[in-house]
Amino acid sequence: MAFTPLHDRVLVRRIEGEEKTKGGLIIPDTAKEKPAEAEVIAVGPGARKDSGELITPTVKAGDRVLFGKWSGTEVTIDGKELLIMKESDILGVIA
Repeated sequence: MAFTPLHDRVLVRRIEGEEKTKGGLIIPDTAKEKPAEAEVIAVGPGARKDSGELITPTVKAGDRVLFGKWSGTEVTIDGKELLIMKESDILGVIA
């Protein structure tokens, strides 16, 4: 199924963190925090100014981004766990 977010919303897939610490300890699933790093899957066309002019999104599909801990709404599309959030919830792009 093709999904395109509306306005300034972004669809992202979390990038899972390491299973072990640097010292070699295995982290159980119950102790892991949800990662705040994701890959952008799809981007909406952008928000509109009061004048009606379109504000082009900064991020694009394929970008790796960092976002706030409580950002986004969890959704399941085609059996995949994804997040939909506003572009303003994204803290930055990882180069």
